[in-house]
Amino acid sequence: MAGKVGFDNEKYIAEQASFIRERMRRFDSRLYLEFGGKILADFHAARVLAGYDPNVKVRLLKELEKDAEIVLCIHAGAIEHRKMRADYGITYDADAMKLIDDLGEWGLSVSAVVITRWEGQSSARAFRTKLENRGVRVYTHAPTKGYPTDVDTIVSEEGYGANPRIETTKPLVVVTGPGPGSGKMATCLSQVYHDHLLGTRAMYAKFETFPIWSLPLKHPVNIAYEAATLDLKDFNLIDPFHLEATGEAAVNYNRDVESFPILKAILERITDSGGAYRSPTEMGVNRAGFAIVDDEACREAARQEIVRRYLRCASEYMTGMADKASLEKADLLMKELGLGPEYRRVVPAAREAAQAAQLAQAARDPAATVHGVDTAFCGAALELPSGQIVTGKNSPLLHAATAAILNGAKQMAGVPDSIPLLSPLVIESIARLKKDVLRGKNASLDVDEVLIALSIGAALTPMVQTCLDRLRDLRGCQMHLTHVPSPGDEAGLRKLGINLTSDPAYASKRLFVE
Repeated sequence: MAGKVGFDNEKYIAEQASFIRERMRRFDSRLYLEFGGKILADFHAARVLAGYDPNVKVRLLKELEKDAEIVLCIHAGAIEHRKMRADYGITYDADAMKLIDDLGEWGLSVSAVVITRWEGQSSARAFRTKLENRGVRVYTHAPTKGYPTDVDTIVSEEGYGANPRIETTKPLVVVTGPGPGSGKMATCLSQVYHDHLLGTRAMYAKFETFPIWSLPLKHPVNIAYEAATLDLKDFNLIDPFHLEATGEAAVNYNRDVESFPILKAILERITDSGGAYRSPTEMGVNRAGFAIVDDEACREAARQEIVRRYLRCASEYMTGMADKASLEKADLLMKELGLGPEYRRVVPAAREAAQAAQLAQAARDPAATVHGVDTAFCGAALELPSGQIVTGKNSPLLHAATAAILNGAKQMAGVPDSIPLLSPLVIESIARLKKDVLRGKNASLDVDEVLIALSIGAALTPMVQTCLDRLRDLRGCQMHLTHVPSPGDEAGLRKLGINLTSDPAYASKRLFVE
């Protein structure tokens, strides 16, 4: 549901660009800026900072375009082990290529790709060849000898000196990557080392949106960051170095605080100075907190996100993708703010839909099942942009999520509920194809399949086209399922941009889900 706007994107771009330029003037030769988080499609930030443009950071880079170039890092191990981006469902190497393409569509080019912690891994070698054959400059950096404790070796020809220097031409070098652990900081420091050998007064800084240092430690926006990084085991704390140096309480997170002493020692050794920064907070250039224009709107958005993260973690624990410690931490963070799953409005609505379907079926035929003895009654609830909630339930023809999407499209387009968008004959024909020809166990249509069916129907019926056009309005809307979604439901809802959660239960007793 569209709510109050709590974040001013234009103010953010102006504030952030000004602060980065000020840092560049402080180090007038070259600034290597480690760019954490997502440059494009930062939907976590959009969910917790009400009104935040998911692409505002790339708009910021366009503002700095004249002075900036982009270097992209990717960990060789992430390529070798086919690490996945959960939000897109693609591997990190595919995401790196997607990022290059997406930045290109914004008129921004990636000047080089660095494969970090390179040890000649076969998949990483293939990735390098693929990029080089497409005209992309690729560098490889081996694990830094002596890291993290032996500063003498790190800052030497055996350490950073063993890496090839990346050729750069702009005063601001933005170093980014497809996810955490991509080697961005090591790449920045290696470049600072090489530049100083050549007489260039380079320095390092860090751009990270969360946690927001200027907000209180227990602000829901900062707690939502912990909920979003359960797999990394991150936690927020008051930056002790900043508190000691300035007397000012500033929020940071454990990894930055833990690594600061060694980072400070490395920078002091490279630059032969007393150190540019007194704390990890000073090292950062994050001004997001100063663009919040409605604190309560952002607090409420963050509360919703914390509940969403808990439900997601509970489902991932059920499927074996999250550990018990992560689930317990998610539960603790939610309860810390006095919240529960039902705080998310679509949760009780989906559960009521499933229960109502079960009671109705029991009244008709106590011995009947939905579409087979292995299948449970499932409910789905979708909150429309207007705030209205529509529901759906599973049937022999449609998944619960599919039914909710069709009901939502009809509601937004003003089509009476009694009028079907798809002919039962068409649905049955697709079901027969799935079951009789493709030999599938489940004949009912998932969201991905029904989107294709709708597009075909739209070519013949203007009413269906009207409903199809309204689906774009579902981006950013909330949905809950009473069961773990099937791959087809999850893929279709991701394409629609719907924020999905589910109860940690399966729709079927079958172990293999198609």
